[in-house]
Amino acid sequence: MKKLKFPEGFLWGTAISSYQVEGNNKNTDWWRWEQEGKIETKSGLASDYYNRFKSDHDLLQQLGCNTFRLSVEWARLQPEKDKFDQKEFKHYKEVLGDLKKRGLHVQLSLWWWVSPDWFTKKYGFHHQKASDLFANYAQKVVDELGEFVDMYQVFNEPMVPLGQGYLGKVFPPGFMNPWKFFRAAAGVAESYKKAYEIIKKKYPNVPVGMSYLYNWYESENLGFVVKIINRVSKWFRVDLIDGKIKDKLDFMAVQYYRLGRIKFDWKNIRMDSKNQIYFGIRVEDNKQNLMGWITYPDGIYKVLKEVAKERNLPIYITENGVPTDVGIDDQERIDFIKDHLKFIHQAIEEGVDVRGYNHWSLMDNFEWLYGFEPRFGLVEVDFETQKRTPRRSFYEYAKICQSNELEIEE
Repeated sequence: MKKLKFPEGFLWGTAISSYQVEGNNKNTDWWRWEQEGKIETKSGLASDYYNRFKSDHDLLQQLGCNTFRLSVEWARLQPEKDKFDQKEFKHYKEVLGDLKKRGLHVQLSLWWWVSPDWFTKKYGFHHQKASDLFANYAQKVVDELGEFVDMYQVFNEPMVPLGQGYLGKVFPPGFMNPWKFFRAAAGVAESYKKAYEIIKKKYPNVPVGMSYLYNWYESENLGFVVKIINRVSKWFRVDLIDGKIKDKLDFMAVQYYRLGRIKFDWKNIRMDSKNQIYFGIRVEDNKQNLMGWITYPDGIYKVLKEVAKERNLPIYITENGVPTDVGIDDQERIDFIKDHLKFIHQAIEEGVDVRGYNHWSLMDNFEWLYGFEPRFGLVEVDFETQKRTPRRSFYEYAKICQSNELEIEE
């Protein structure tokens, strides 16, 4: 066996998002979307993290990680345009304070695909007042909760929900309108810049960034066309916003999951992300995977090298994971983690400044259009009883977190 040592001070962690785990986020646009029957599964109690956060934090300590990524829910904190809910601020102070008492480095997102229903109904990020409304919320969060936060990833991969909500009609606000889509992208960028200034004014030494989703695309027969697809995908997922905010990023937050193996399907000129069809371009399915995703560890190395070449900033891998449908014995997830970390270590050895890794996710959760079927968690959740059971991957990842090294076969 060979041991691959990671840099001293490397951040090992995992992540959750508020809407996917808290449960009963009733003041959101997503909750209304569910009640209107726009998706098959309702989130309901989700993983009940809202009430069980202390026992879930016990699992973090058992895991031995030194960082944790989570989000606060805008709709809880500001259920009406002119009303902030101090009871909910108190709740989040308890959540974040508990993490700090346990010695964890806290990574916080202010927006994770979900907005207050009042915001989406009357405004939305395409509206000219969006950035001021978001800045008002950000200022309140920084004032009330900023003492507990070590790093901000203000928006979580915003181009995914913007594409789904402004071009695909499958996420709120349910448009298929390119003009509003571009306005919304600009609105998110402007909202981010204002939040950045707010955070830096009060906490100048706290790093601030935005997480971006990177996939890697390949094809057996399309040659140079795949290079174009990779560039277009990156332009859509990253550059469209990054180009507007790059002077206000303290790090690059990379989220990587899978390979996109491309073929053309001109009979399907539509946006259907659940079936991996994007206006005539079809991403091939892995029939063995619940969401059709093709695991490709080499891709994370290629992405990291590309990001390092383009941007002279520290890099944090803020999400990386695999959906399964197994129980406790999840060898697929163990292999996924180790194979990706091997390529991450190779990138570090070649000079890429990677400073942290978050596995997605701590626990099984509500997975948007896919409901509760895909399981991403190191910890299994029985959604009927809310019982938590660490999987084999939990214990294997714990060894890595606690030793700061990966053991592989030579």
